[in-house]
Amino acid sequence: MGASKAKSFATTLLFFLAIASYTSPSSALRDLACGASTEFIRTSCSKTSYPQLCFSSLSTHAAAIQTSPKILASTALDVTLNDACSASAMMANLSRSQGLKPREAAAMQDCVEELSDAVDELRRSIAEMKDMKGQDFERKISDVQTWVSAALTDEDTCSDGFAGKSMDGKVKMVVRARIVTLSHLTSIALALINAYASLHG
Repeated sequence: MGASKAKSFATTLLFFLAIASYTSPSSALRDLACGASTEFIRTSCSKTSYPQLCFSSLSTHAAAIQTSPKILASTALDVTLNDACSASAMMANLSRSQGLKPREAAAMQDCVEELSDAVDELRRSIAEMKDMKGQDFERKISDVQTWVSAALTDEDTCSDGFAGKSMDGKVKMVVRARIVTLSHLTSIALALINAYASLHG
């Protein structure tokens, strides 16, 4: 009986030693850092108007973001720009569709122009975020806030172009559904930029 227990203990010990050999300290540290980054993103996103969309769009970038408010805000801008470019291309294609009503065609053309402006403003914001060093922080972050706010206004203007019952239909439904996601992402980016700015206030 004693020999059996000793054999069982030895087998268990070897099992745990085998597991430990596959779990290196560096791997454990990476897991810990990733967990801290994910929690940082979750907490930061909880302070935005759309926490679930915020977390789902940014958590996949946790390794790059780590716990940096600046990188978090910059990544949110990158995600928003990608979505804006996609939406802009989609609207450009829709504007060339056959069978659009005259008012739909006019609204689509306005929307294409508004989204082009939004893309430009987001690109300028990203470039400025990369150059936040120096004594001009307040001016630079103010410029970024202004441009992202302007992009949000452009997106809302695009959607507003389809207001009214006379515009009801498939085109209106498609445009508004697409712009809603983009405007939410822009709102998230602006909230995270404002949070980053407040750390330097």
